[in-house]
Amino acid sequence: MSGKSSYITPEGAAKIEAELEALWKVERPRVTQEVHDAAALGDRSENAEYIYGKKRLREIDRRVKFLRDRLEALTVVHPREVADASRIYFGAWVTLEDEAGETRRYRLIGPDETDMERGFISIESPMGRALMGKYDGDTVSVKRPAGLAEFSIVKVEYED
Repeated sequence: MSGKSSYITPEGAAKIEAELEALWKVERPRVTQEVHDAAALGDRSENAEYIYGKKRLREIDRRVKFLRDRLEALTVVHPREVADASRIYFGAWVTLEDEAGETRRYRLIGPDETDMERGFISIESPMGRALMGKYDGDTVSVKRPAGLAEFSIVKVEYED
């Protein structure tokens, strides 16, 4: 967990909390009952349902511990509460224009929320690091696997 950004949006925190709640209050009790029922059948050493159930309980417990620890380490940031809305900070929606004139829109978030299909990029990614602190109208250079690329910042927003 160290090395990961400790910032998350309220929506991201709610998603982690929902997963934690589902695991602890729904999934774990269901699997616990399945293990109890399988144990009642007799010889546990050859009982596949019992063995699988115990394994699944360990997986659930590991995930619950990870989520609880992660939530404790995270700081919820409300992106709309920035001092200068023309500058790129955590949670900003940024519209970029590449060298070919194509535009793309990204949201800078923490690594727990990264989702390229939705345009959510981590502030720790090369693009995220290049954009942080820049202003509407600035140009940034980003080192990518395909080589260095330049992008113009077309728009900075903090609303969805």
